[in-house]
Amino acid sequence: MRTPVLDALRPLIRGVSRFYFGLELRGTEHIPDRGPLVVAPNHQTFADPVLVTIPIRRRVYYMAWRRLFQVPLLGRLIRLLRAFPVDLDGRDPGAVRAARRRLVDEDAVVMIFPEGGRSVDGTLGRFHLGAFRLAASLGVPVLPVTISGGHESWPPGRRWPRRGRITITYHPPIAVNAAAEPRAAALDLAARARAAIASALAP
Repeated sequence: MRTPVLDALRPLIRGVSRFYFGLELRGTEHIPDRGPLVVAPNHQTFADPVLVTIPIRRRVYYMAWRRLFQVPLLGRLIRLLRAFPVDLDGRDPGAVRAARRRLVDEDAVVMIFPEGGRSVDGTLGRFHLGAFRLAASLGVPVLPVTISGGHESWPPGRRWPRRGRITITYHPPIAVNAAAEPRAAALDLAARARAAIASALAP
């Protein structure tokens, strides 16, 4: 299976999300059907990884905060969804190696949230460069994804989501500038991805 558990539950998740969140998926034609890919969404809710993956019919891995793996049941669940841990408090060579292995050896999709954690107020936060350094070093394109409306439905501090309207927009993939030196290429990717994501955020 491309993504265990999610593949089996995909129709149910999509149906429930449409009913409860009014989920609308835009730009899904921009999702490449082959080749290594870094998916870089903004981050608004706990449900973001699953919601963003709904139209991606490929093997997807998720870089997730290491502390989540220490939570009973949740840790086991996200491992089933092919998540692997990253230390958000500093550079994590192990997480980078794991992401490289999946991209290079499997031509897979790796989803990394460049803000690190969920937005506290729904606005777009500061981007960490890790996802873009990884993409630039391997020459892998970045797929920016905008999640809009998630914060209103499920803000930090709220135990369960309320009904709302969530729109997810998949932007055209951004290619690495092969002529630039690595740091400049990563900064360029981050700037272009951020601009694309911001363009589809609700005011």
